[in-house]
Amino acid sequence: MHTREEKLQAFGRLLDVQDRLRKDCPWDRKQTFESLRPYSIEEVFELADALACGNLEEVKKELGDLMEHVVFYSMLGEEEGRFDVADVCDTQSDKLMFRHDFIDWGPDTTMAGCPAWTVSSSELVINDRGQVVYADEQNANTPNPTTATQVESTWEQRKQRERHGNKSVLSGVPASLPSLIKAYRIQDKARNVGFDWQKKEDVWLKVREELDEFEAELRKGDQERSAKELGDFLFSIINAARLYHLNPDNALESTNQKFIRRFGYVERKTKEMGREMKDMTLAELDTLWDEAKAKENK
Repeated sequence: MHTREEKLQAFGRLLDVQDRLRKDCPWDRKQTFESLRPYSIEEVFELADALACGNLEEVKKELGDLMEHVVFYSMLGEEEGRFDVADVCDTQSDKLMFRHDFIDWGPDTTMAGCPAWTVSSSELVINDRGQVVYADEQNANTPNPTTATQVESTWEQRKQRERHGNKSVLSGVPASLPSLIKAYRIQDKARNVGFDWQKKEDVWLKVREELDEFEAELRKGDQERSAKELGDFLFSIINAARLYHLNPDNALESTNQKFIRRFGYVERKTKEMGREMKDMTLAELDTLWDEAKAKENK
C-alpha cells in the first residue's frame, strides 16, 4: 500500500491531468455541470455493477472514473468562482466531524502522520470535549453510541441539527433515485426517527393486506387503481425486506442475473437443436429451464 505522501501525490497528479484536459481536449472544454450529469449517473451504475460482481479490479477503475467526475465538477465550480476541490473536501470533512459528535476530535487524538484536527467553517469549533459544534452551541450534550445500530438510530437527529442541511428527514432522498432503492431509503430514514414497526413480524399483516387489495382491484379490471395497489404492495414487501436486514435491490438483481443465465442456457440449447424458441411448446421450454436449474445447483 502507498504512503500518505504518495496518495497525496497521486491525487495531485489527477488534478494536473484533468486541468490539462480542460485546456487542451475539445470534448473536455465543452463540458458543463448539465452535460456531465448523465455521464456521472452512468458511472455510478457501472460502479454498482462492478461491486455486484465482486470484481475489485473493475471497482478500482470505476472509482477512478467517479473521482475524475468529482475533480471535473470542482474545476467547473472554480471556473465560476464558486468553489474548488479544496472546498469540496473541507466541506465534507466538516460535515463528517459534525455528524460524528461522539468521536473526540481534540488535539490529543491526532493520528500519526496527520496534522491536528481542524474545521474549515467559521461557524464551527471543536469544543473542550472534542466535539465539532456550532460556535454558539458549544455545550452540546449528545449520546455516545458504541454500536453501529446505535449510530444509525441517532443519525437523522444529528443531521437535522445542521443549519444548512436538509430541513426534513425525507428531503435528503434524491428524487432521481431508482424507485426500489428510493423506497428502501425512505423507510430506513423514517426508521431512524422512530417511525417503524415495533415487531418486525407485524409487517406481514400489512403485506398480506396490500396483496389482497391489489388482487381485488385486478379482478375489477381497474387499471389505474390496480397500479396504485401494486405500488402499495411493492412498498410493503420492500419494507419487510428491510426489517429482516435484506437488501431488496441486491436480491432482485441476483434474481435478474439468475434468470439471464438460465434463459441464455435455454436459448443456446434451442439453437443446438436447430429450432426457434417461439416454435417450441411451453412444456419443452420448461424442460430446458429445469436442465439449466439442475446445472446451476450441481
